[in-house]
Amino acid sequence: MKSLEELRAIREKMQGKVGFRSEDATQTRVVVGMATCGIASGARPVLTALSDAVQEEGLNNINVTQTGCIGLCQYEPIVEVMEPGKEKVTYVKMTPEKAMEVFRLHLKGGQVVTKYTLATEKIGKE
Repeated sequence: MKSLEELRAIREKMQGKVGFRSEDATQTRVVVGMATCGIASGARPVLTALSDAVQEEGLNNINVTQTGCIGLCQYEPIVEVMEPGKEKVTYVKMTPEKAMEVFRLHLKGGQVVTKYTLATEKIGKE
């Protein structure tokens, strides 16, 4: 078991990586579903990958946060991207590798990765 000091250090480190509603109207919000179903499906490594990438690149205009239940358990892990003045994009069945592709192409390059979006997932099932 970790000591209380070790747990506090981990908490402080993670709070630096994950923004807690401190964004303004010019920031892009990236929200990872971290309810029980999301965590069980692998959301924690997805959140960590996105948070680390944003921090390593020093992208102050992107705020990575977590949320509880999004209500689409069968599609977890879910990542939602909300850019100012644009429609929300919902990415489903994410992995850390897919999240890095979304980071490179969408968050840095401005190109939605449609093959991972909810709309594509629904169309593919019909």
